[in-house]
Amino acid sequence: MTAVRTVLALAAAVLLSACGGGTGTPNLFNLEQPGNGPDEFAILPPRPLELPENLAELPQPTLGGSNRTDPQPNADAIVALGGDPGAAGGIPAADGALVAHAGRLGTSPDIRGQLAAEDLEFRRDNQGRVLERLFNVNVYYKAYADQSLDQQRELAFWRSRGARTPSAPPAQPGE
Repeated sequence: MTAVRTVLALAAAVLLSACGGGTGTPNLFNLEQPGNGPDEFAILPPRPLELPENLAELPQPTLGGSNRTDPQPNADAIVALGGDPGAAGGIPAADGALVAHAGRLGTSPDIRGQLAAEDLEFRRDNQGRVLERLFNVNVYYKAYADQSLDQQRELAFWRSRGARTPSAPPAQPGE
């Protein structure tokens, strides 16, 4: 009789543990906000105040104009990647030939929107089986398995051709 109670207690514990998590639990594959609260990534702190060398050379303030302490994330990203925000498109003159060659077959100004729509359609087509959807099983890796890079095979490929690979991800168990 105690064995039956033990089995029933274990079965109840397993069933109840499957109820954890819920849809409000954030994870790395679901980047949407779980609620209607503020988005902490949308808040950009202002730059620190700086005292110019000559106060007489300060420009006149303009109503609704920009401020030297206003955040400029696009220009900051261009500078961080080695570009010149004052150049056309933030591309340094030394990289103009590279950019021209990369865009020789044309570019799409709406590439991000197009890729987002295609990815949404792909994810809708690869939502998983009925029980995976019912129990909210993450099928991210399975859906994108055909598009993922086998890091160890790629490492072996380049090393066999004499390419220097000073660092590489360690092999995962079972690889």
